[in-house]
Amino acid sequence: MRVLAVDPGYDRLGIAVIEKQSGKETVLHSDCVTTDKKADFPDRLHTLGQAFEALIEKYEPGTVAIEKLFFNQNQKTAMAVAEVRGALIYIAKKHGCAVKEFGPQEIKVAVTGHGGSDKQAVTDMLKHLVKNLPLKALDDEYDAIAIGVTALAHHR
Repeated sequence: MRVLAVDPGYDRLGIAVIEKQSGKETVLHSDCVTTDKKADFPDRLHTLGQAFEALIEKYEPGTVAIEKLFFNQNQKTAMAVAEVRGALIYIAKKHGCAVKEFGPQEIKVAVTGHGGSDKQAVTDMLKHLVKNLPLKALDDEYDAIAIGVTALAHHR
């Protein structure tokens, strides 16, 4: 099973393509897609959608795994992230991908075994669980990898 995992955002979109190879999760591709902070939101959304669709076409995942939205204190940011999620889910379904959504606690439990783990604990555990993990990456990229690992764990 090949998964395209997404940590949604409109400033930075964490993405990872992961599949199980020889019994171990392997990162085939990971990155952060960034948008121009000076651009209007529709242009930023278009940039993200194009990058996401190009990855689906290149890697042909069967599943897209995306983090569920959790509300922070900034409602404007939460609404924009919700719009990004909606666009990405639409693109995934347009390409015939199954869509799996996971909350932050589900991801932490799947990776570390504990729902209260911090980001560093998740990143540290990924080093043990995943082949081809990038040595240096932004949190959004590591989050996407963790979401992909969660999707593969739930698929078993």
